[in-house]
Amino acid sequence: MKDAFICDVIRTPVGRYGGGLATVRADDLAAVPISALMERNKDVDWEAVDDVVYGCANQAGEDNRNVGRMAALLSGLPQEVAATTVNRLCGSGLNAIGIAANAIVASEGELMIAGGVESMSRAPFVMGKSEAPFGRTQKLEDTTMGWRFINTKFDNAFGTDVMPKTAENLVNELGISREDQDKFAFWSQEKAAATIAEGYLTKEIIAVSVPQKRNNPIILDQDEHPRTSSMEKIANLRPIFKGGTVTAGNASGINDGAAATLIASENAAHKHGLTPRARILGMAVSGVPPRTMGIGPVPASQKLLTRLGLSLDDMDILELNEAFAAQVLACTRTLGIDDNDPRINPQGGAIAFGHPLGMSGVRLITTAVNQLERTGGKRALCTMCVGVGQGIAMVIERV
Repeated sequence: MKDAFICDVIRTPVGRYGGGLATVRADDLAAVPISALMERNKDVDWEAVDDVVYGCANQAGEDNRNVGRMAALLSGLPQEVAATTVNRLCGSGLNAIGIAANAIVASEGELMIAGGVESMSRAPFVMGKSEAPFGRTQKLEDTTMGWRFINTKFDNAFGTDVMPKTAENLVNELGISREDQDKFAFWSQEKAAATIAEGYLTKEIIAVSVPQKRNNPIILDQDEHPRTSSMEKIANLRPIFKGGTVTAGNASGINDGAAATLIASENAAHKHGLTPRARILGMAVSGVPPRTMGIGPVPASQKLLTRLGLSLDDMDILELNEAFAAQVLACTRTLGIDDNDPRINPQGGAIAFGHPLGMSGVRLITTAVNQLERTGGKRALCTMCVGVGQGIAMVIERV
């Protein structure tokens, strides 16, 4: 079997909800990192791209009709290059990379683009059709995130807890304190602030030109979600649920963003003048109870590491998507990792940077590739929890 190599990674800044990227359509936003890959790799014959695979969790608004294909065409890729969109909710972008890598490993492709996008600011309200003629019981559903059009049979069997409630379920099962959650959240913000101050993110971010009706475009070239805060301020935030521990301060954000990777076989990399930066060793997924979906990274990571004959000790970086501090701590403690292990999200995580659902997995890979190169590390585990009770994990190795 062939090896699949990541040859380039790039992402947009992560925008805050209603922030700098809110006026950019999801399909236009998705095209930005693909165009950047084309601009950065001028020796590539782009007609040779075998497929584009894009992750997107919503697909209820401007990201409908196969946003991956729309992004590919809007980016300037030849129309002969096909594209698809994959939805594994929060794990969509990471899954897209895995699908692209698998195609190369199986000799069903040589050159692939994989990425992800989410415009949570522009997620529409939707309304289902009436169940009866002239019915008046329809209601608007907010598609920004979480459940809508709930199946009562599913709800009775598995529950349809909102995402923060699934984190509270882990808190109750594993006895995770509010103080420990807030400490982890503050740590994420501290690491992000240091990363930004050092200028490490300039290598992985491509600026987005945001058109204005009357004035010149605004250039967004920095993440909007990171915020300077004190431990005391985080500790004083009100919980989402009465008597609970999950707050806006120890949870990820609702955000906008897009990212893309260029993945090639060894032969394709040589043919197109590309330099392999990291080898994709494998991907694994696993199912868990929907009510505790945040524990998903545990079985997915264990499954993958066992398959690869590796252990957590072989990992130099652990990029674990921070849906909630409680969820991360549940995973790390179950895996036997110290709360303050320096390998955990060394540059900060989604609590600091935000969580544009379909893009986040690609952001993990993007930051992991750059960190491995900068620090001389060898391997990184990138893993995420997934709504409706799943986990996804991927290991990459610097070359």
